[in-house]
Amino acid sequence: MATVSLHNIRKTFGETDVIKGVDLDIADRDFTVFVGPSGCGKSTLLRLIAGLEDITSGTLQIDGQDVGDMPPAERGLAMVFQTYALYPHMTVADNMAFSLRLAGVSKQERQAKVRDAARILQLDQLLNRKPKELSGGQRQRVAIGRAIVRSPKVFLFDEPLSNLDAALRVQMRLELTRLHERLDATMIYVTHDQVEAMTMADRIVVLQAGRIEQVGSPLELYHHPRNIFVAGFIGSPKMNFFPSEVTAAGGPTTTVTLPGGGTVAVPVEGGHLRPRDKVTVGVRPEHLICGDDGQLKGEVLVVERLGGGTFLHIEVAGGEQIVVQASGDNPARTHDRIAIQVAGETCHLFDETGKAVPRAQRHPLADAKRGGRSDG
Repeated sequence: MATVSLHNIRKTFGETDVIKGVDLDIADRDFTVFVGPSGCGKSTLLRLIAGLEDITSGTLQIDGQDVGDMPPAERGLAMVFQTYALYPHMTVADNMAFSLRLAGVSKQERQAKVRDAARILQLDQLLNRKPKELSGGQRQRVAIGRAIVRSPKVFLFDEPLSNLDAALRVQMRLELTRLHERLDATMIYVTHDQVEAMTMADRIVVLQAGRIEQVGSPLELYHHPRNIFVAGFIGSPKMNFFPSEVTAAGGPTTTVTLPGGGTVAVPVEGGHLRPRDKVTVGVRPEHLICGDDGQLKGEVLVVERLGGGTFLHIEVAGGEQIVVQASGDNPARTHDRIAIQVAGETCHLFDETGKAVPRAQRHPLADAKRGGRSDG
C-alpha cells in the first residue's frame, strides 16, 4: 500500500495556529489512530493529508512523493466521513460504483469491483436496495465499500462510527479491524474515543492543542505515558491522580506522601527530585486494592456494578475523588468507609511540569504489551 510522512506540518487559520509543527511517519499497512479531545486538531490533520485543507508549511509525502500541492483526487486516497453521504435515489451498488463511473471505468470492471467489495463487507444481498432500506451500520458499510472499490493507497476515516448506537459501534469496530487484516492496507483513523483507539490501532497518535504528545502502541501508551495528559486520556476509567510531596529521593525508589499522610515508595529515577518537591502520583483503577488497611482511606460515594466488575467512586482525604476497580461481588455500599492499598510498583510519578519521571526498572505489566514502535 503506502507510507505517509509528515515533516514539520503547520496549519494556520487567520492568526490561529491549529497544527503546530507535526512530525510523524506512518508505516506501510499500519492501522494508525489519531486520538485526542475536541479541538486538538486531529480531524484537521486528517484533512491536510487528504488534501481537503491546504498546508501552511511543512512537507507531506506519500510513498516518498511530495503531495503537498497535489489535488485530493491525485493522491490515491479514499476517505470515509462521519456522515454516510449516500445518494438516496441510488441503489447500494450504484452508490459504491459512482466514483468509478465518474472516472470512466468500464461497466464490467465497475461491477466486478463492487461485487468484490460487497463480498468483503457482507453486502452481497443488499446491492439493489436504496439507503433508506438500510440500517445505520449497513449504510456505513456502503460508505466504506465506496472507498474500497477505488483501491486507494491509504484509507482515511474521520470518526466514522460516531453516529451509530453503542452496540453498532462495537460491531463496526470489529468489522473495521477485520477489514484492515483482509485488505492489508494502510489506514488512518480519527476518533475522540480512546476505547476505539485502544482496541483497533497498531499505533496511537495522541494529540493536544495541535501538537503530538506521544506516539506508540496501545499498551506502550497505557503502561508508559510520557506525561499527565496521556496518562489521563488513555484508559477507561482514566488514571487516578494524587497531589503528593516527595519525602525521600535519590535511591532506587522515590518515597512520596499521599493525601491523608500515607506514604508509598515508587521505583523511579528521581535523581532530580528533592524532599518537599511537589509531584503527582498516578495509579490505574485496577491497581488499587480495597482491604482492611491501606495508605488511603475514604468514603464510597457511588457504586457501579457491572456484573463482572465493580467500580467504586471514593472520596479520600483532601476531597480527591478516585475510582477503584474491584471484583464483581465486592460488598461495598454507598457511604461505607474504606481503606485502599497502593502498591508502589504500579504507580506512575509526574513532576511539577507534568512530565513522567522515568521508571528505575521494567514495568511489571510491560511484558504484556503488544508489538509496535514508539517515537519516544
